[in-house]
Amino acid sequence: MAKPKTSLTAVERRAEELDTIAAVLPIERRDELAELLTDQDVETLRHLVNQGMGDNTLRALTSDLAYLEAWGLAATQKSLPWPAPEALLLKFVAHHLWDPQHREIDPDHGMPADVDDNLRSQGFLRSMGPHAPSTVRRRLANWSTLTRWRGFDGAFASPALKSAIRLAIRAAPRQRLRKSAKAVTGDVLAKLLATCATDSLRDLRDRAILMVAFASGGRRRSEIAGLRREQLSVEPPIPVENGAPLPSLAIHLGRTKTTSGDEDDVVYLTGRPVEALNAWMVAAKIDSGSVFRAIGRWGTVSKRAIDPQSVNAILKQRAVMAGLEPGEFSAHGLRSGFLTEAAIRNIPLLEAMEQSRHRSVQQGSNYYNNATRPSGRAARML
Repeated sequence: MAKPKTSLTAVERRAEELDTIAAVLPIERRDELAELLTDQDVETLRHLVNQGMGDNTLRALTSDLAYLEAWGLAATQKSLPWPAPEALLLKFVAHHLWDPQHREIDPDHGMPADVDDNLRSQGFLRSMGPHAPSTVRRRLANWSTLTRWRGFDGAFASPALKSAIRLAIRAAPRQRLRKSAKAVTGDVLAKLLATCATDSLRDLRDRAILMVAFASGGRRRSEIAGLRREQLSVEPPIPVENGAPLPSLAIHLGRTKTTSGDEDDVVYLTGRPVEALNAWMVAAKIDSGSVFRAIGRWGTVSKRAIDPQSVNAILKQRAVMAGLEPGEFSAHGLRSGFLTEAAIRNIPLLEAMEQSRHRSVQQGSNYYNNATRPSGRAARML
């Protein structure tokens, strides 16, 4: 006798709905999000997927929506209202942009302790102190975007909100820090690769990740984690004078952070990075699907892609093994390191940008200026 079909709870239903968009929007905390997000939140995300919004943008929107819902529940004991009243937006600014020195005098200044503890226990808060102004602005911007997609206007352009942000930043200035304190230049990369010297699956995978991420122009960790076999195409070998031709691959990036519409960005790998990538795919028997995958305790290769954060963790782990300070490096250091190394080797900026896919010459030239200024003539006039 067949068992009667039980109805799904609201949380289980949302979890299933989130799972249907996981192929486009990888979600590692699906069950937690199902409890946190409302039915309307999930429907908004499904709508954005159907609208063809870029994967990275969707990940950022989902991450910020989850944080906003968690903060709203902790601060008001209610889910976010749509549209959010101006008072709630001002409360958000007050909770996230505050003066540490004033906090020592007034314990109630900034985010209340119970709200802080609540968010920290759920893993939404890790660092101490106020948020970076850029983070607050980004979350408010995504909050505004989600509000518009729900058909509301909101108070995000109100003079009071703009004034509150400006005054808060002025009262508690923060030093602007790089995403990675140090660039992973050629010499640093060589030390990291030296820790991947065996033919073990983990060494083969990590070596391929580091080499492909760097050589493909400093690809973002989300692009490396999401790389699929179907994005790779074999190119004709590159002739070398007095040597064997070098293997070549094309990586079809599709739509990225800096492209739009149906534009397909392509970057190329030549020589050692191609050999490292092929060695990993052969050893892991990857002929389709995700290229970079998790490896189990007993050496089993998962069928699912690694998480973007894993790229960061792998780099830091290899930094420790190489005797480097892990806090000085992050996955973004591969991106800044590519352009910095290109400047050191006197490769023309525009040629390097063809591989890094930077759209702004001003942004790309920052790495070149930082690499050449210490030894430049302007620094040696006396």
